[in-house]
Amino acid sequence: MKSDHFDVIIIGAGPAGALAATRLVQQGLKVAVLEKSSFPRFVIGESLLPQSMEFLEKAGLLPRIDAAGFQHKNGANFSDDRRFSSIDFSRKFTAGPGTTYQVEREKFDTLLAEAAADAGADVRFQQDVTAVRFDSSGAEVSGEGPEGAFQHTARFLVDASGYGRVLPRLMKLDAPADFPVRHALFTHVDDELEGRDFDRNKILIAVHPKYRDIWYWLIPFSGRKSSVGVIVPPEKLAQYDGSKSDKYWSIIRESESMRTLLEGARERRPVSEISGYSTKVSRMAGPQFALLGNAGEFLDPVFSSGVTVAFKSADLLIEPLMRQLSGEKVDWEQDFAQPLKVGVDCFRAFVEAWYRGDLQDIIFNPPSDNNPIKQMVVSILAGYAWDEKNPFVIEGRRYLDMVAQQCA
Repeated sequence: MKSDHFDVIIIGAGPAGALAATRLVQQGLKVAVLEKSSFPRFVIGESLLPQSMEFLEKAGLLPRIDAAGFQHKNGANFSDDRRFSSIDFSRKFTAGPGTTYQVEREKFDTLLAEAAADAGADVRFQQDVTAVRFDSSGAEVSGEGPEGAFQHTARFLVDASGYGRVLPRLMKLDAPADFPVRHALFTHVDDELEGRDFDRNKILIAVHPKYRDIWYWLIPFSGRKSSVGVIVPPEKLAQYDGSKSDKYWSIIRESESMRTLLEGARERRPVSEISGYSTKVSRMAGPQFALLGNAGEFLDPVFSSGVTVAFKSADLLIEPLMRQLSGEKVDWEQDFAQPLKVGVDCFRAFVEAWYRGDLQDIIFNPPSDNNPIKQMVVSILAGYAWDEKNPFVIEGRRYLDMVAQQCA
């Protein structure tokens, strides 16, 4: 049985795990990353937010991403067949980057994992973690890999396994999610957007012309490819017949804007479906472990917050972990979980307002670009959900309700 000892073991080589590994080896730690799959691998969630760029720059990774040729992104467009609205991320309340990228996650995640390995992390693929054990000295991690069973030890364990959610399963940390079950149907397509009224520098979020709780995404990549998906409640999805692909295209054709933009598009991969994707846990961290990104909590794909939350959780991990490993006592709830919760709760208020229809009223009837209220809302949609100078961060529900009443 293979056995090694590390300062930190990270489960998962996705954005949260790779960024945390890079930052920790830069601090001089011996870090292992155990990834269950092989890279590159398909993952949904390709639209970044500008806030993410600060975390990449902090880790020294921005030049690598800038050179990768990803599609530029400077905002978001919204449509419901009757109304159209556009958001420019540069016209925001919070200081910081106002542009980012739309990324094919196979390429993006591979670049980040390679960067972690180049920095000095021991990145291992096809490592299936099946058991963990904690004691006063740290954690013991057991599982199976290409070379057989392994049993490694570390002073601290980080779960960045995304939807794999290794520690929530093994430690029974799952808690009831805040959101009702919804289904996502999605694929990548060869698009025919050239010459059509479409801005490739923005994601398009389209609302079903009849049902506010059905919405679509169209995320353009470089090279005339796009990610296209639809979110639909289960009771409405049950009204459609046929295969996943049949249901997917039937729902898309019900939106005039989506039908027109996707005329001639061809599936690059079979249509996939996930449901019940919203997750929550009873604890985000303890004396020997921390959960990053989707391994802890995932809300909804509507505002592309997933990678931003993943990066923010990795960023918040570094300072308390370094203090603990140097012998200081750390309150993980106060020093990690609560600061992370500020932004997650802000995003939650915006997601809830979206499905209530309040945020849709604000987006389709917005104040002027120079109005500070609009700039504050744009800041959240750009990922700056931890800027407590923005009243929408702490009082999101109350402020959204007030603005929606004026915009309805």
